[in-house]
Amino acid sequence: MNPATPSQRPRLALFDLDHTLIPMDSDHGWGEFAIAIGWCDRTEFGRRNDEFFAHYQAGTLNVPDYVRFATEAIVQRGAAAAQAAHQRFMQEVITPAILPQAQALVRAHQQAGDLVVITSATNEFVTRPIATAFGVQELLSTELERDATGWFTGGVQGVPNMREGKVVRMDAWLAARGLSWEGVESTFYSDSMNDLPLLERVNHPVATNPEPRLRAIAQERGWRVLDLFTENP
Repeated sequence: MNPATPSQRPRLALFDLDHTLIPMDSDHGWGEFAIAIGWCDRTEFGRRNDEFFAHYQAGTLNVPDYVRFATEAIVQRGAAAAQAAHQRFMQEVITPAILPQAQALVRAHQQAGDLVVITSATNEFVTRPIATAFGVQELLSTELERDATGWFTGGVQGVPNMREGKVVRMDAWLAARGLSWEGVESTFYSDSMNDLPLLERVNHPVATNPEPRLRAIAQERGWRVLDLFTENP
């Protein structure tokens, strides 16, 4: 049997979330929102939140430590209060940040029949409602450990969806559907150097609103550069 040509393979459109589909970091934004509603101390939490964010940008973030820190307030407040707060977070912070050109790009891939996946290092509590707002069902994010009641413990479940972990999680996602990298035509949109392993894995890497280091790599390698928030996709 002859292998499928690129035009015959299932098409996979992968999207990072923070600074790629939305012009902000949703994890850091949730932390700032938690401060604003009085769930966290501004001075200490704000200092540590900024510190962790700097480590993320530098590619040195300890994910389990950060997740335990970032989810402490929701773990303590419980499901009902946390979900109500996240609804406010969506209304006040995230929805205004979902811009038409980002929605249009996702929708174009969906209308073309592509398999659309959002793959984010940010945890599932923060990201699931955002993926839903984009009309995307398939979400790979950093999964949270749950206790016997089904609520979060503050720990990480499985492989954090970050750096090389994004490739590991996508490998498993493909295998669960009887697919392989060789059997799909894949595109990945990301702004971050942290996503270089997955950008190097796909057929069509797109440096999207890229940080300077990634922009330089994309230009050197001839990758497409998309400044989504300043131009039409």
